[in-house]
Amino acid sequence: MRILLKTLFVFCFLVASITAVNAQAKKTHKIVGQEVTYTENGATLKGYVAYDANKTGKRPAIIVVPEWWGVTEYTKRRARMLAELGYIAIAADIYGDGKVATAPKTAQEYATPFYTDPNLGKNRIVAAMVKVREFPEADQHKVAAIGYCFGGSMVLNAAKMGTNLDGVISFHGGLKTVPAVKGAVTGKMLILNGGADKFVSADDIAAFRKNLDTSGVSYKFISYPGALHAFTNPDATANGKKFKMPIAYNAAADKKSWVEMKSFLKTIF
Repeated sequence: MRILLKTLFVFCFLVASITAVNAQAKKTHKIVGQEVTYTENGATLKGYVAYDANKTGKRPAIIVVPEWWGVTEYTKRRARMLAELGYIAIAADIYGDGKVATAPKTAQEYATPFYTDPNLGKNRIVAAMVKVREFPEADQHKVAAIGYCFGGSMVLNAAKMGTNLDGVISFHGGLKTVPAVKGAVTGKMLILNGGADKFVSADDIAAFRKNLDTSGVSYKFISYPGALHAFTNPDATANGKKFKMPIAYNAAADKKSWVEMKSFLKTIF
């Protein structure tokens, strides 16, 4: 009985200690999220910056390029999640004026010019980089970019076109991007693809990987079996049903891809 009580006491003590540590860890975060306005080639851009005000010193900056919907609450939440990991993040307004699409037709109208002329997206990403570097919390020499769907294509294009980034991460992004030129890509790439993505064909993947291989780009490509397009966004399932699109949230792929991203960021920084 004494041994049982002692064991129970030790167990309760450990549980209480772990709970206290976790509670303390949560208290140490003071995530600040603020709207920011900046410009690029005469266009007014309205982004969102998040960082942990309780963290001291400079930290790597992450540019978050949104889905074709624009900078939504989902995009801002991802920026705050990155802030909790110790980074400063900016949700980049690619379309300008903070425009957000609420239907596929509008989103396609907004996104098409950036697919047609990749320089437009690259320049908007560079503008976001310049803006986030204005914050004293940002490390001027450590910058990466992540993108979702449309945003994934945009960050891959930016990297392939020589934008000075330590690394880029594409979450279920389109792979019909500009070809990489040997020596142009300055950082590494992490491509997180849905294995059942109806918008990315096997031919797209093969051509994309062949180009990176022949260009000497350092990259990692991961495909999540059964995951459809937009698998990281909890709203994707409802949007898929509403607009009759083959997109859906996949909790397992979402969690695994986020873990891969964290590991990748630690590696490049």
